[in-house]
Amino acid sequence: MTSSIHAEPRIRPAVPPSIPLKSGRLDGVDLARALAVLGMFVSHIGPALILSGHGRKAGFPAEFMGAVSDGHASILFATLAGVSLALLTGGSRPHDGVARRRDRALIAVRAAILFVLGMALAQFSTEVVVILPFYALCFLLALPLLRLPPGFLAVLAAAWAVAGPVMSFFIRREVEGDVGTIGGTLKFSDLTSWPEARSGLLRLLLEGTYPVMTWMPLVLAGVAVGRLDLRSAAIRLRLLAAGAALAVVGSGGSWLALHVFGGLQAIQPTLDFMRPVAAGLGRDPLELMERSHLGTVPTDTPARLLLDGPHSGTPFEIVGSGGCALAVLALCLLAGDRHRTLLAPLTAVGALSLTTYTAQVVTLRFLPSAQALAAHPWVPLLGFVLAAVVFCGLWRRFLGRGPLERLMHWTSTRASAALAGPGAARRATSSRSSSLR
Repeated sequence: MTSSIHAEPRIRPAVPPSIPLKSGRLDGVDLARALAVLGMFVSHIGPALILSGHGRKAGFPAEFMGAVSDGHASILFATLAGVSLALLTGGSRPHDGVARRRDRALIAVRAAILFVLGMALAQFSTEVVVILPFYALCFLLALPLLRLPPGFLAVLAAAWAVAGPVMSFFIRREVEGDVGTIGGTLKFSDLTSWPEARSGLLRLLLEGTYPVMTWMPLVLAGVAVGRLDLRSAAIRLRLLAAGAALAVVGSGGSWLALHVFGGLQAIQPTLDFMRPVAAGLGRDPLELMERSHLGTVPTDTPARLLLDGPHSGTPFEIVGSGGCALAVLALCLLAGDRHRTLLAPLTAVGALSLTTYTAQVVTLRFLPSAQALAAHPWVPLLGFVLAAVVFCGLWRRFLGRGPLERLMHWTSTRASAALAGPGAARRATSSRSSSLR
């Protein structure tokens, strides 16, 4: 799943940058994206996940990594997707006229490609809930909003982060499909009949693992951030402070709502029902409830909206984890310029994240049995990380864009140029020559 699907063009800051400009690409964005890729590896093939299937715990380091990455990696991807949309359309100086037409056509074409690729990956493998179809729909929905000023986008994202999950809860109470609709993604087999297509649409909008209704504010927040001068040290520090504050509001607000304002009592019957299962797994019932979501909370009681678990889709998760994503981005922007050479292999993973994500989904299909993996639970994760860093580092050093990134760029620039007209075609040619490295 991934946001480097948008090739970031060379951008010019609105004012002289506060940090020396050595490259037309923001390495910090690629670095943050790389952390999201590695976090996704932990979520999909980490030792905590492997051993949990056998009723075993993997020890503190593995459990901590699993807790940090679960839910946060995908939310970081979604936020970075919005940042990339902003950078692609001019950054702090949004494009106008022919360039803006070309940008919109480019994004629409890339969204279509990602949608089809995502369905193909979901059809091929059941090991991963493929996020690409959700991203593609978010990109299309963001198109009419790309010209809004960053302040307005930030306010809209904040309002949507609170209202979206609540609206989703009450809408799902009325239209929720069968149990098979909840969680998951969209694949080609979902389009074989009208009932299946309806279930697939519900997954995309409301009930999937990454439902657009609750994830759209993350993309909008990313667009707002991408409209700022991200080369400014002051902007980066403010972004770090804002992200940390939102993280505290999300996690702390959930704790207060549950333990101080009575939310825990409202879900106590469910906790009592889960207690025997939680005891068998060595977990607290509340912890088990918070970590057992598939993208949205069940609709039995509105008190579930007070939780802050991974993939819960509550206001507290969106605000808190979105804040973590902004803080991580700020730290990566600060580190990316100061340690460019040292971090180059890791940054390359972020620059080739579409290739890396696709390779991960395909490779997971052919891994040994769960029992074999459990014998050496750290080996799969370490192998994935080492392979990604070595391959991406060498490929980017000697060949530039990744294979899928190159194919995406070639296809989308030509298709968008044809759709946007002759003027856009000339700009697309110029963009290709200036952004290849």
